[in-house]
Amino acid sequence: MGSIRARNQQLFFDFRYQGVRCREQTLLKDTKMNRARLEKVMSDIDKAIHLGQFIYRDFFPSSARCTEFEVIDTQTKQKQEQQTEHLTFVSNVPTFSKFSYEWMSENEVHWKQSHLANVKSILENYLLPTFGTMQLDQITRADILKLRTSLAKGKTASQRSITNDRVNHIMTPLRCVLSEAALRFDIVSPFHNIKPLKIARSNIEPFSLTEVRTFLAGVRPDFRNYYAVRFFTGMRTAEIDGLRWKYVDLANRQIIVEETLVNGRQETPKTQASYRVIQISEPVYQALSHQYDETGDNDFVFCNEEGNPLDHRNVTKRVWNPTLAMLGLKRRRPYQTRHTTATLWLAAGENPEWIAKQLGHSTTKMLFEVYSRYVPNLTRQDGSDLAQQYWTHG
Repeated sequence: MGSIRARNQQLFFDFRYQGVRCREQTLLKDTKMNRARLEKVMSDIDKAIHLGQFIYRDFFPSSARCTEFEVIDTQTKQKQEQQTEHLTFVSNVPTFSKFSYEWMSENEVHWKQSHLANVKSILENYLLPTFGTMQLDQITRADILKLRTSLAKGKTASQRSITNDRVNHIMTPLRCVLSEAALRFDIVSPFHNIKPLKIARSNIEPFSLTEVRTFLAGVRPDFRNYYAVRFFTGMRTAEIDGLRWKYVDLANRQIIVEETLVNGRQETPKTQASYRVIQISEPVYQALSHQYDETGDNDFVFCNEEGNPLDHRNVTKRVWNPTLAMLGLKRRRPYQTRHTTATLWLAAGENPEWIAKQLGHSTTKMLFEVYSRYVPNLTRQDGSDLAQQYWTHG
């Protein structure tokens, strides 16, 4: 990246090209307005160099370095003319719609069904309406930024703004499609130097132990075991809904996480670390023992009257939300049961590495970044512990 610098109160360009440091003096005084003007030019120079389209003489026709880069300038001009001719007469670059479906079909072999459905939804609901009929080499960086802004501000067909996290997820397939197209059709991907939007800290609202007891005492009896397991194992929704009795070892007090249930389909766990063995505590043991009396003859641990796995959306609507309202508890997503498990274990002084493994995290990083702030006095913040040891042993 080049920069604008000053020498004797006059501004000059300072950048590297072909491994050579280039400094080109101007007659402009070092003022805020002049710097802004030259920074725009510097930005154009940086882009041209990155795209292999920089011609030194076009920017600095009076420079002594023009002779030094004359051969390269000539080669660059010839290449540009060839590319223009190619695009004009032999353009074989497909539309975004055609290529994106081809890209998706080539990748679905190593995707989970849930991920494939998500990518297809993003393409059809967000990307194809904007870029579908455009040739891949017609899509510009400005087009991408315009779409991203429209999504974040709710200026799409739905007129509903979405979170930055969701916007970033929508941008990911777009980046992948354009990157693959750049390799295949010898074009430059416009998705260059577009950084993800900043994501606000997740809203973590764990239950206190008192609230857990209140909820379990007030929830429908036929769902008490289900929520007891959720609150005291930290299992993800897809993990507990897909739990089969063959993965429950009551004798050794273990739950083996090998499968999940996503949109009614059996799939593999979220990450490699998600394959794990969860130790069954006494509340979970009691809940599963009682549940076995109810559904032990079925395949799934928690199921409906027909023995089919639960629909988590239906359970949230008919059981979770009504129970919170009835008991006067703050409305929260069911996923907060997982956050509750983490904070209760931390508050109880359990080993963070053990907690991470139980939850299916590869490291303890998330525990210390997210959960620790919900645990009073987990660590001292005033240095008094070290001071006490000093005076005790001094």
